[in-house]
Amino acid sequence: MALALTGLPAATPPGTPAPLYGTVTSAGKPLSHADVTLFAGDRQGVRELGHTTTDADGVFRIQPGRSTGSVLYVDATPTGDRSLHLRSVAGFGPGGGVPQRSESAVTVNEFTTVAATYALAQFTGQQGVSGPSPGLENAAATSYNLADPVSGQPGKVLTDQNNGSKNDTRATLDTLANLISLCAPGADTGLCHDMLRLATPQHSSAPADTAQAVLNLARNPKLATGSLHALAGQAHTYSPALTTAPTAWVLALHYTAPKVYAPGRVAIDARGNVWATNNWLPGTRDPSPYVTVQDPVGNPTLNSPISGGGMKAGAWGIAIDHQGSVWAPSYGGDAMAKYSATGTPLSPSTGFKDGGLNHPQGTAVDQKGNVWIANFYGLKGNRGKGSVIVYPHGDPLKAITITGGGLDHPFAIQIDGHGRAWVSNARFNGAELMGTRAPKGHAGGSVTVIGPDFRPTSFSPIKDASLDWPLALAVDSRNNVWVPNFVSNSITEIGPNGTIAGVYELPTAIAPWSIAIDGSDRVWVAGFGAPSVSVLCGVNTGACPPGSSTGSVLSPPDGFRSESIQHLTAVQLDQSGNVWLANNWSRLVPPTGGTGLVELIGAATPVCTPLQPLPTRPASTGETACPIQTGTQSK
Repeated sequence: MALALTGLPAATPPGTPAPLYGTVTSAGKPLSHADVTLFAGDRQGVRELGHTTTDADGVFRIQPGRSTGSVLYVDATPTGDRSLHLRSVAGFGPGGGVPQRSESAVTVNEFTTVAATYALAQFTGQQGVSGPSPGLENAAATSYNLADPVSGQPGKVLTDQNNGSKNDTRATLDTLANLISLCAPGADTGLCHDMLRLATPQHSSAPADTAQAVLNLARNPKLATGSLHALAGQAHTYSPALTTAPTAWVLALHYTAPKVYAPGRVAIDARGNVWATNNWLPGTRDPSPYVTVQDPVGNPTLNSPISGGGMKAGAWGIAIDHQGSVWAPSYGGDAMAKYSATGTPLSPSTGFKDGGLNHPQGTAVDQKGNVWIANFYGLKGNRGKGSVIVYPHGDPLKAITITGGGLDHPFAIQIDGHGRAWVSNARFNGAELMGTRAPKGHAGGSVTVIGPDFRPTSFSPIKDASLDWPLALAVDSRNNVWVPNFVSNSITEIGPNGTIAGVYELPTAIAPWSIAIDGSDRVWVAGFGAPSVSVLCGVNTGACPPGSSTGSVLSPPDGFRSESIQHLTAVQLDQSGNVWLANNWSRLVPPTGGTGLVELIGAATPVCTPLQPLPTRPASTGETACPIQTGTQSK
């Protein structure tokens, strides 16, 4: 006769995912009898893995189904009142640039809601959180820098020595969390209604819940800053909160890693690692022998800092080829350094010098795998100096030297959808303006376009009164080229045929240096003279607020700012929608190197990385999220 065993837990079948335990709180109190759902999101969409209800202490247990996905997250709402919607990341898969992680216990509160919403802002839709790898996994990993989903407390990066009291990111996050708490059970429903109303973009319906409200602020950071800040003062669950209204609801994190000092330019690889050239050794003006790499959450990786390969004072240029190898100009070594995708130097100890390199700067890779180099010839010298060097298919022994076409101390170089190289001619006479916060006068400059046949086009050089010490440049999805003018504080848009399509004045003098185009063709501009980031509406006006036109400034008049942002020479975007900034100088007089990189969380439309000639948003359909461009594309 068989014995009946009672009072014992049912055996868990082999291979069954472990249960997820957690606690839900709102306004600092347990949220009892709340609906809790565990979701998985990936390229295929969103799946529910389990559902339960919290007990009287706000505690829950979910036995999930098959818990694979690019991101795992928990949503919680009170029974009968859906205006409060809380969220927490519970893990992420192996498809990104950070080892996968899965929690066995989580806390869901207002703070984790803000962290998850900002980090995943570019992957959140009506059905939940989903999207392609590696951007989705890397975004979920970034949320941990803002909030620890296990404890529900601020993340380690948010409170470290670079952030913490050094910038207002923690206070901004606390303020946003306090806004959410206005919708807690038992709170004044009028205040909750006011918060949802104020978090409504122009010509849009009011958000139905707090998660959508915070998402609106992440995507529209100028929205109702004064009114919402005043409203947040009615809640005091989270502190320290902002004492004055922000100019924008942006979250910036500052990362310092060994030898990331005076970074010139950055490039982001296929896994989301951020490579940087570095001008000087920390605390000096001695040339840096290092290229550095940080993973998507800011930690040094691939044995960074990497020495060897001929690096001596990394310049304003870095590019990644079709094999994932990284090419970086050695400004002081008159050479090019090359590194494998895993960080091994592939160039000789003196670098590649083929082609007669002389203080190389901008670097780009075209659709055929050719490596293009702006041969700058230094800050001083006669006009008309400089050339463009091409390493066909990355082979220095076959170097091609291109002259003519108005090349004059070429600085930056980018490839368009037709395989043409656009080159900014900085001329040497702008160098004397480097040490001034608000440069005056006229330095001039031009742009040269070189065809796939390695010959300057018939309309080169492109000259216009607006071109005033052009440094960086970037190509949008329709082959327009955007050029910041360091001296005149404007942005020039050049059409694919070389005609000037528009000149857009920036409202504040920032001495714009660098520029990047996101997956919605919005134009991100890094300020060197005044540490800031400005955003302009690009050719896709449908991606901008109602009433915007091409060239409309979408950021505050002074740009997006943070105490962590120093004098910038580079802005680059990743597949998660994060904006990466290179703190090149910390002081203008005397010139002092900047420290580390700054990341604006989830602020831009994602783009495929490594940077392709035409900025493309990673796709959730097709064989791959980022197919290689062929050189015949024109949008």
